[in-house]
Amino acid sequence: MPDTETLPAEKAPVPRDTVTNDFSIQVATANGSGSQSSNSILIRSIFQMGIPVSGKNLFPSNIQGLPTWYTIRVSRDGYVARNPRIDIVVVMNQDTVEEDVKAMRPGSVLLYNTSLNFTKRADVTSYAIPFGKIVASCCPEVRLRKKVENMIYVGILQELLGINPAQVEYATKKQFKGKTKVVDLNLGAIKAGAQYARENLPKQDPYRVAPMAKTQGKILIEGNAAAAIGCVMAGCTVLAWYPITPSSSLAEAVIDLFETYRTDPVTKKATYAVIQAEDELASIGMVLGAGWAGARAMTTTSGPGISLMAEFVGFGYFTEIPAVIFDVQRVGPSTGLPTRTSQGDISFAATLSHGDTKHILLMPHSVGEAYQAAQDAFDLAEQFQTPVFVMLDLDLGMNNWMSDPFPYPAKGITRGKVLSAADLDKVKQFGRYADVDGDGIPYRTIPGTKHPLAAYFTRGSGHNERAAYSEKPEDHKATLDRLAKKYETARRFVPKPVLDETAGAQIGILAYGTTHWAVLEARDHMTADGLKTSYLRVRALPFTDEVKAFVEKYPRLYVVEQNRDAQLTSLLRNDYPQHAAKFRPVLHYNGIPIDAGVVEDGIRGQEIPKKQAAAKRGAK
Repeated sequence: MPDTETLPAEKAPVPRDTVTNDFSIQVATANGSGSQSSNSILIRSIFQMGIPVSGKNLFPSNIQGLPTWYTIRVSRDGYVARNPRIDIVVVMNQDTVEEDVKAMRPGSVLLYNTSLNFTKRADVTSYAIPFGKIVASCCPEVRLRKKVENMIYVGILQELLGINPAQVEYATKKQFKGKTKVVDLNLGAIKAGAQYARENLPKQDPYRVAPMAKTQGKILIEGNAAAAIGCVMAGCTVLAWYPITPSSSLAEAVIDLFETYRTDPVTKKATYAVIQAEDELASIGMVLGAGWAGARAMTTTSGPGISLMAEFVGFGYFTEIPAVIFDVQRVGPSTGLPTRTSQGDISFAATLSHGDTKHILLMPHSVGEAYQAAQDAFDLAEQFQTPVFVMLDLDLGMNNWMSDPFPYPAKGITRGKVLSAADLDKVKQFGRYADVDGDGIPYRTIPGTKHPLAAYFTRGSGHNERAAYSEKPEDHKATLDRLAKKYETARRFVPKPVLDETAGAQIGILAYGTTHWAVLEARDHMTADGLKTSYLRVRALPFTDEVKAFVEKYPRLYVVEQNRDAQLTSLLRNDYPQHAAKFRPVLHYNGIPIDAGVVEDGIRGQEIPKKQAAAKRGAK
């Protein structure tokens, strides 16, 4: 049931001198301090008031106690990309307070713990809050005070911003479902914070929330959780994985769903298999073994794990075994920034392994598409008998996003060209790697099929169309040519791009994944300034005919992506070399989610004379 339907509609007057439902909050705390729960309650409370919100968690990759920042964007216009403009800063961490306060823009709002030492600023509105004193008044047990201290700022913001207390209470009960004592303890801290604000903090800032109706019927969910639901809907029964940030929560969500929905209700026995392998190479090997045996199998990983999987993925490509690989991308190379987001694996995954390989990649931009892409990936893997990558990123995978509820699958699963014993009765011979239909896709049998023609050798060495060992040059060339033809066939079956054209535009924008949200907002700003653009959101590799038509139509093409080396641009130039000079990369790669300003500056700077562009930015 959608959260916004659990409580009655609200009505409240909106003062004229306020900034309503259009600001960002940044909370600076320490990892492991319990701030994740308080931030979740805060964002959900605002969401339940019908106000569009999005959350970005910037957390450390090392140990408990290191700095972490959480940003909540409240946007009456529904924008969910990161907003670099922070309006309200809550500081709880002595280690970062000096830098956090220094980075604030003039006129913004600061809520800080009175125990912190830092250089005060006269050009920001400050609220000094004795968190220790307040939490001591509502939490008798000293050992629990650090755990609930962060709830104090939830109560403070509830009062200062006008968040409905009933919504905060509901969100708290949802966060700690079934834990009555924990709910009571945290609600007590929230109420103590709100009471302190009422009695001691006269409102000095313009920011507030007011009820809207823009989240009615929607849900809040992380991309990894959404993808996990899609995997179960797709009929997946095997997960082999090795833990790695930021993909571990996807595997953990799949396991939880397996335990609920893949357990025989009568015998209580598992009808699934989950194996935590010794490393990523072993995990993809297990997935390929399960796929070869006829199961729908998957693994989850990130860039370093993809590197280790290269040899086995090439084996899967050459022997034509279905497999689904979720790559939740993070910043590289090497260990890189494990808890920062990136789109840096696309060119690597597209041709992973040695020799000539081309893989199918799906690139969802939202939690809804992550859910659907999971289902599409399993169908495509079996239809084309090949490993398929689903390219998420940390921003999508581990952050909270609004979404419409996910639809129940409208069609059954697609197994592709699988021959049964009855099918084999109708043919004189079976060539495992023969191109019978001219589309590059051979027929296969599932091991255990009881028929004299069903058996074949699966070998990673050279083979002919009958699956017999061969080192003949003509056989190897024929195999590679057929695999290339199969990839060409896939252009007609992978998800098509999404096109938004503007009449009279001479500028085309291409992007993929979560970059979409920054492009969406930037286009609104540029359109308001008279700069017309058309936009194509790429959703898959190989590129479809719609991508080709878009590339051919526009004289200037801006490719927006979150990596240093313009990887999507390179893939586009490789596919459409005659149009290579058209592509102009707009790149962002510092690990922080891209914002609309990056897109605007990247396009305006080339479309408008620099002085004019600078003047426009200054005016904003």
